[in-house]
Amino acid sequence: MVQSIKGRWSFIALVFSFFLAFSKAAAAAPLDKELKDTLADHGFTGQVEASLEERLGRPVDPELADLGRLLWFDTIAGLNDDNSCGGCHSPLSAFGDSQSIAIGIDNNGVVGPNREGPRNQRRTPMAINTAFYPALMWNGRFAALSNDPFDNSSGFIFPQPEGTSLSYNSHLLQAQAHIPPTERVEAAGFSFVGNSNDMRDEVVNRLNAEPNYIDLFGNIFPEVADGDAITYDMFASAIAEFEFTLVFANAPIDQFARGHKKAMTNGQKRGALLFFGKANCVSCHSVSGDSNEMFSDFDNHVIGVPQIVPSDANVVFDGPGQNEDFGLEQVTGNSSDRYKFRTAPLRNVALQPAFMHNGAFTSLRAAIKHHLNVPASVAKYTTDHLPTDLQNPIGPMADVLARLDPEVSTPIALTKKELDDLVEFVRDGLTDSRAKANHLVDLIPDEVPSGRDTLTFESQVCQ
Repeated sequence: MVQSIKGRWSFIALVFSFFLAFSKAAAAAPLDKELKDTLADHGFTGQVEASLEERLGRPVDPELADLGRLLWFDTIAGLNDDNSCGGCHSPLSAFGDSQSIAIGIDNNGVVGPNREGPRNQRRTPMAINTAFYPALMWNGRFAALSNDPFDNSSGFIFPQPEGTSLSYNSHLLQAQAHIPPTERVEAAGFSFVGNSNDMRDEVVNRLNAEPNYIDLFGNIFPEVADGDAITYDMFASAIAEFEFTLVFANAPIDQFARGHKKAMTNGQKRGALLFFGKANCVSCHSVSGDSNEMFSDFDNHVIGVPQIVPSDANVVFDGPGQNEDFGLEQVTGNSSDRYKFRTAPLRNVALQPAFMHNGAFTSLRAAIKHHLNVPASVAKYTTDHLPTDLQNPIGPMADVLARLDPEVSTPIALTKKELDDLVEFVRDGLTDSRAKANHLVDLIPDEVPSGRDTLTFESQVCQ
C-alpha cells in the first residue's frame, strides 16, 4: 500500500515536472522569436570573432604573439623603468584598468586594488577585442579614417607629431603600438630628454642590448638572425599580434544569435530586448556596420559623467579650476566637442572594477542607472565609494548637463524587474567566460627576457 502511494506521488511529480518544463518552453518561444528578429533587424550575427583571420588576411602568428605577451609584461619598454603595458592593462581585469583612474609611472610595483602613485586623467580602457575597434582611446584620438581597423587605405590618424605617418601599418593596432612608450605619464616619465622618435629609438636600443630578445626576435625575423638590429616596427608588430589573441567575443548573446536558444537565460533575453528597445541603449552602443558587433558606435557623446579629480595627478586638468576633463576638445580644439567621450564598447564590461572614462561608478548597476536618468544620477552623486585620493569634490557639472546628448537627455523609467533584467544582460549576456581572470592569469609570465623584476598582480574583485 505504501509502495503504491509512493509510486502514485512519483508519477504525479513527474507529470508536474513535464508540465512545468513545457510551460517554460512555451513561455520562452515568443521571447526567443522576438529577440531573434530584433538581432536580425540590427544585423547582429554573433560571428564577429570568427572573422578575425579572414579580415587580417592571414592566421595569427603564435610565436610572434607570445613574444608580444612577454613584452607586454616587461618594463624594458617603459623608460621610467617602473611600468609596462600590463601595469595598466591587467589580465585580472580583462586587460583593463585595476583603478578608477589610471596610475602609470612612479607606481608602487603593484597591479590591483592596492596600486599607488600619481594618477593620470582617465581610466585605462580594456585591450580585449580592440582588434575590431575603428577608434581607440576615450576621445577616439587614434582612428582608422576608413572606419575599419583592418583597412589602412584612407590612413590611420593620430595627434601630432604622428598625424597619418603611421598609416603604412596594415592594422590600427600595429600603428597604435608606437604610442604608449612615448607617453610620459604612462611609461616614459619626465626625465628622458627627447621627442617621440627619440623615445622609440631608446626602446629598441634597450631591446638590442638584451641577448634574450635578440634570440627571440631572431627566431621570427630572419634579418635579426642574420645580424640586423631589432626595429621598432618589429616591437609594434609583436604587441599587436598579442592583442589579436585577446579576442573574446563568444558571449551568450553570440551563441543565441547562432541558434543556441538556451545560451541565454530568460532574464538576459528580456534585458536584451530592453537594451535594443525601451531602454534605447543601442542608440549609442550599436552593433551594426562599423561597430563590428562591439556594442559601440565609436562616436563621441556627452553623457554627463561626474567629473572626478585626483588629489595627486601627473597631468593638469582642464578648466579654470583645473578640475574638469574637456574630452574630445583636447583633440579637435573645438569647444563644441567639450565633455564628449567615445562610447565604451560593452563586451566583457562587467569584468572591470569601474565604469565610465574616469571610473566614476564602481558598480555596473549604478552606471546603467546613470544613463537612464542623468540629472538624477548627478544630483545624488558622491565620491564616497572611490579610493581616498579620488574623494574630492567633483568638478562643475552645470555646463556638462547643458550639453547632454539628446539620446540621454530624457529620463527613461524602468521598473525594478526591468532594470534587473537589463543589468543581467549587460553583466552576463555580454561576457565571454574566457575573458575572466581565472582564464587569463596564466598569461602573466613568471619572468621576462630582460631579467627585470615583474610587477605584482593582485586579484581584482569586480562588482
